[in-house]
Amino acid sequence: MHPPVLLLISGDPHARPLLEQALDRHCATILSASTTEEGLRILKEQVNLTLVLCDESHGRIASQLVLSQARRIDHNLPVIILGTDGSAKAAVEALHRGATDYLAQPVTAKDLQTAIHKTHVFEAPEPHAGQERSSAFDQIVSQSPQMKLLKHLAAEVAQTDATVLITGESGTGKELFAHGIHAASPRSKGPFLPLNCAGIPEHLLESELFGYQRGAFTDAKQTKPGRFQLAEGGTLFLDEIGEMSPSAQAKLLRVLESHQVDPLGDTRSIHVNIRVIAATNEDLPAQIKAGRFRLDLYYRLNVYQLRIPPLRERPEDIEPILTSFLDAARRDHGCRIKGITPAAVAILQGHDWPGNVRELHNVVEGLTITCKDEMIQPDHLPASMRDIPSTGSNGETEKTSLLAFGLSAEEMEKKLLQEALHRTGGNISEASRLLKITRNTLRYRMAKYHL
Repeated sequence: MHPPVLLLISGDPHARPLLEQALDRHCATILSASTTEEGLRILKEQVNLTLVLCDESHGRIASQLVLSQARRIDHNLPVIILGTDGSAKAAVEALHRGATDYLAQPVTAKDLQTAIHKTHVFEAPEPHAGQERSSAFDQIVSQSPQMKLLKHLAAEVAQTDATVLITGESGTGKELFAHGIHAASPRSKGPFLPLNCAGIPEHLLESELFGYQRGAFTDAKQTKPGRFQLAEGGTLFLDEIGEMSPSAQAKLLRVLESHQVDPLGDTRSIHVNIRVIAATNEDLPAQIKAGRFRLDLYYRLNVYQLRIPPLRERPEDIEPILTSFLDAARRDHGCRIKGITPAAVAILQGHDWPGNVRELHNVVEGLTITCKDEMIQPDHLPASMRDIPSTGSNGETEKTSLLAFGLSAEEMEKKLLQEALHRTGGNISEASRLLKITRNTLRYRMAKYHL
């Protein structure tokens, strides 16, 4: 059974040792928050919490805020309040607000142990190992031998704590593999925290990773734990690792070597127990030669590498992936398309797919608007994929492509919607009939483009 994840919110330094004593021989991941603000942040960001324990060292109102937040996130999440008031009235009030149990302090390890066992957090059934590994990668649709082997290798490395480097072109599904490795690992009950290193300004990346203390700089009005602390007991996924600044690379290397982080403004090093999975679409050896990436960090990250092949190298995966997108469109938006003809599949398999699976998803989204039939025919596909010949102004045959108009698939889709709505005077029913899609699908598309 995977260890439960417990959140302890307490300003008492003796609270964690007491909790560890109460757990006895049970294995559990304990996330600690010394302030109410930090506890609320963890509550909001963690999706795998099993139990919350909150004392009233910061006052009864603070514990009520924690309880209210926990109930909003998950009504069934057990919350034990360690109160300062031993009266029956205080206990009844806490239970009325949704607390699972109320223990008046001073609390012994035996009291805490009894209360925790009442929540049954250690009695979850053990999943079958084979089923667990299989389900972890179910979201990755494929039938090619390359992907079958890749899933097998990912499932194997998931059972270790090795750092994994996932490489591949943009849009190939690197984060899906990272999430699958986490879900198939012994850390699956811990948090999975993704961070796009390219999506955070350089001057903020280090504080986001390592955290900071209150007063560390002008705008640091409260202590903020970094992603390394928030991922305690789980997995930190660092996407676009090749975009990390030299300064952040140096600090990341130290954390990987020492398993300790140094929050900005803190004189103490904090031990962290996490697994790191990194991903990049960059050629890191080339980046190293150019002096933009550290060789020693590359060795630390590249303990085990998984390369996800681009879609053009596995054309047999195109049809099942497209079918899965159509299934989702029918389920969520009432799409009328039921399948694709072999001739259309052959055209798609001959396409280069520079945007990989993400590009294929965009094509399917466009087809749910433009295709008027139940089966996708070659004529329904974008002209740029069909290589339709036309006669130019000079009399010579040339290829016509929608890309020649400088519009993306989404921009073309938006213009089609705008034209249909304009022709029908904004009448949803008439526009949906003109486009031959359901009203629900049309409303979804209109919301997507803010029409």
